[in-house]
Amino acid sequence: MKTLQNIFTDKKYLFLDRDGVINKRMMGGYITTWDEFEFLPGVLEGIAAFTKHFDRICIITNQQGIGKGLMTHHDLSLLHTKMKEAISSAGGKIDHIYYCAQLITEKPNCRKPDKAMAKQALLDFPEINFSKSIMIGDTIGDLKFAKNTGMTAVLLENEYSSKLEKSICDYSIHNLTELTNLLK
Repeated sequence: MKTLQNIFTDKKYLFLDRDGVINKRMMGGYITTWDEFEFLPGVLEGIAAFTKHFDRICIITNQQGIGKGLMTHHDLSLLHTKMKEAISSAGGKIDHIYYCAQLITEKPNCRKPDKAMAKQALLDFPEINFSKSIMIGDTIGDLKFAKNTGMTAVLLENEYSSKLEKSICDYSIHNLTELTNLLK
């Protein structure tokens, strides 16, 4: 596996998964309200540092809790508004949040690793170049999404990370602070 040195060389666009990267993942469940949302350590400071480096920062997240009827699009919008307010208060900025509410069984499907959300980001921000982009995620779907779009794939390792995920990522980190330290 490559080292973290030079990860930011020529990279202008950052894509982040949400659950497990920005906030604590609820294993076996879904984050449906702001009360259930908990930022992971170093995330607010990390996004603030990334905001100064990257031209665009987007969140790409599968949210099938909507498809399962556990929350509505409006509920998710409220949660994301509060998340973005907290990020902004810490000096960071999220340009856009893309989400797929479909169930995993629906076809065709916009869920990662499909490229549908990346295509939408490109429509919204035509200057994005996926070869100059980094995707940080904690699941195989996140990493395959990065590979499918030509992005650099960064695995945020956790207790659920598998050998397969570690074998297909370009880089592996344990928290966002590892990357923000490279910007100093």
